[in-house]
Amino acid sequence: MKTILLVISLLLLLSCNSGPDKSYQALLSDPTVHSDDPEHPGKALMEQYCYACHSATAPHDERLGPPMIAIKKHYISEGTTKEEFTNDMLNWVKDPAEEKSKMPGAVRRFGVMPKQVFPEDVIQKISEYMYDYEIEQPEWFEEHFQEMQGKGMGKGNGRGQGMGMGRGKGQGNGQGNGRGKGQGKGMNGKMQGASSNSNPEVTGMRYARTTKAELGRNLMQTINRKGTVAAIEFCNEKAYPITDSMATVHNAMIKRVSDKPRNPDNKATAAEIFYIEDYKSQLAKGEDPEPMILKKGDETTFYYPIVTNTLCMQCHGDTSGDLKPGTLAKLKELYPMDKATGYSVNEVRGMWRIQFGEKTD
Repeated sequence: MKTILLVISLLLLLSCNSGPDKSYQALLSDPTVHSDDPEHPGKALMEQYCYACHSATAPHDERLGPPMIAIKKHYISEGTTKEEFTNDMLNWVKDPAEEKSKMPGAVRRFGVMPKQVFPEDVIQKISEYMYDYEIEQPEWFEEHFQEMQGKGMGKGNGRGQGMGMGRGKGQGNGQGNGRGKGQGKGMNGKMQGASSNSNPEVTGMRYARTTKAELGRNLMQTINRKGTVAAIEFCNEKAYPITDSMATVHNAMIKRVSDKPRNPDNKATAAEIFYIEDYKSQLAKGEDPEPMILKKGDETTFYYPIVTNTLCMQCHGDTSGDLKPGTLAKLKELYPMDKATGYSVNEVRGMWRIQFGEKTD
């Protein structure tokens, strides 16, 4: 992590065009990042990189993708080695394709995962953790999985077939890291692990991830139900209120800023444009972007890049190819000063800017 201690005065102005939706006051979307968990580094990485879409706590009917326990059960069968499982995960993430998937039901429901660029060592650590350890599962999952198995819709039962509640080959108490120590552990609504308040990187990543997840969940639902044009209207009307409401939940200031903003209110400052350019340079060199932490007294400002994937191209791609005429017309109507087009996959589109105190939870 790049920790930059700057004794500077950094004034953050959060422009709000409406007050927070009170329905979000009680929404603590999946606060599960615990980097100080001693089990395995893959646990925190899985929560950081995967849970925006594959959370264990998102409601069944509001998910963006299957929970990680479902992926584990479908990809690990009795004879699957850790190397085989890791290779399957690496091959899928590098180039997601319907013909590769062992989860046809998930593909039918959610579509193929957008191609994104993740560090290979991150995927390896996540895969190792998934293979060796119990992982969280939604309360509804075990019954749902058994029902699908009974209908012949599953593909591979996973270690210790159906043993999703902490049991597996060589039954025991589910402790340790030996193979087959159970497929998952049920979620009762209470998250385990120590508070992340002492680690500003973990806190900032959690706030960014949960806000991204809430925005993404609503956006994907709109796209799936009404199409891309309606999604543009959704962003125009709801993105700020949702972000403001998540800021209220977390007692923080949360905003997305860009050197090429769609909404002028999201324009980055001169200093922030310098940070964005630095992130672009890192990405161009094949380096993994890391959070940037600025501290002033008890106040912390967290920055982390927003990187495009294939899904982003529907609204942020090339105006002469990626964007459909109806999408382009709606963008011109709602955002006459729009600069946020012309991107390709795996480019820095902006940053999260999150400000919080030492005790934010």
